[in-house]
Amino acid sequence: MAEVSGVVTQVLGNVVDVEFPAGELPDIFDAIRIPRDGADDLILEV
Repeated sequence: MAEVSGVVTQVLGNVVDVEFPAGELPDIFDAIRIPRDGADDLILEV
């Protein structure tokens, strides 16, 4: 599994926009892991 870093740019309700480097978008149904300080990682689905 490839690991690519992105940046959360916006959160509106249950929609999270994440920006990735050009040409490095995750595939549909891939998981995105968002680390959080003092809490479990947040796992999102593309």
